Amino acid sequence: MQRVPLKVLALLAALTLVWGTNWPLFSIALSELPVATFRTGVLSSAIVSLGLLMRLRGDSFAVPKGRWPHLLLASMMNITIWNIATSLAVLHIPSGHASVLAYTMPLWVALLGFVVFRQPLTGRLLAALAIGAAAVAALMIPNFRSYASAPLGLFWGLSAGLCWAIGTFVVKRTAWPGMGLSLTFWQIVLAWLPIAAGMAVVDGWPRTMPSTAVLVATLYTGAVPMALGTAAWFALVKLLPTQVAALSSIAIPIVAVISGVLLLHEPLSALQAVAIGSTVISLWLALVPRRSVG
Repeated sequence: MQRVPLKVLALLAALTLVWGTNWPLFSIALSELPVATFRTGVLSSAIVSLGLLMRLRGDSFAVPKGRWPHLLLASMMNITIWNIATSLAVLHIPSGHASVLAYTMPLWVALLGFVVFRQPLTGRLLAALAIGAAAVAALMIPNFRSYASAPLGLFWGLSAGLCWAIGTFVVKRTAWPGMGLSLTFWQIVLAWLPIAAGMAVVDGWPRTMPSTAVLVATLYTGAVPMALGTAAWFALVKLLPTQVAALSSIAIPIVAVISGVLLLHEPLSALQAVAIGSTVISLWLALVPRRSVG
C-alpha cells in the first residue's frame, strides 16, 4: 500500500472534525422542525453555497454525456436516503448512537467489495476492519437496551450506512470527466427535489419562523458539512482506494461522541475510551503503509 499524502490526511482530518461535530446539531434542529422540512432547508443552503462557490471559481456546471443515470443513483444513495434515514434514526435514538450506526459504512463497503466486486482484503485491512468493528461495538454495547426499545432507529441507522456504501462504490467506479464541485452540486440538487416534495405533502410549509438556534443549525449544516464536507468526501473517494476511504470515516462517530462530552456534558464511559483507542489503531493500519524491511 502506498503512503497517503499529507494533504490527503489533512483533508481527512478536517472532514472528520466537520462531520463529527455536526451530529449534535441534528437534535437541536429536529426539536422544532419535521424531518423533511429540516432536510429541505439543509439541502437548500447547500445548493446556494455550492452554486455561489462554483460561480466565484468559474467552475462548469456541465454533466458529461451518459452520466445522468449514474449521477441519479449516486444522489439517491449518498444524499436522499442518507439524509432521510439519519434524520429518522435521530428521532428514535440519541444522535450519537445514530451516528455510530450510520458509520458502519466501512463494514458494508468491505462486505460489498468482497462479495460483489471480488475485491481482495489484505491482512492489514482485515485487521483494521476488525478493530474498527470492535470500536463500533464498544460504542453500541451500552445502548443495546435503547436499540431494543427503538428498532426503527436501529433500522434507519444501518440503512443509512448501507446506502452510503453503495453510493461510494457508484462514485468510485464511475468516470466523471471534468466534474469537480459539480459532482456534489448535482447530487444535492437531485436529492432536493423528492425531499422538498415530501416536505410540501407531509409537513406543509412552516407556519412560524424557527428559533435562531434552529435556523443557524440548519443553515450551517447545509453550507459547511453538507456542501463543503460532501465535496471533500467525494475528493477522498477519488484519491484513496474504496476500502481505505470508507474505513477513514470510522473516526467521525468518535468525534461525535467527544463533541457530546464537551458540548453537552455527556459522560465518557470506559467502553467509549476503548473505542477511541481502537479507532486510532484501525486508522493507523489503514492509512500508514507497512515499512519495507531491508
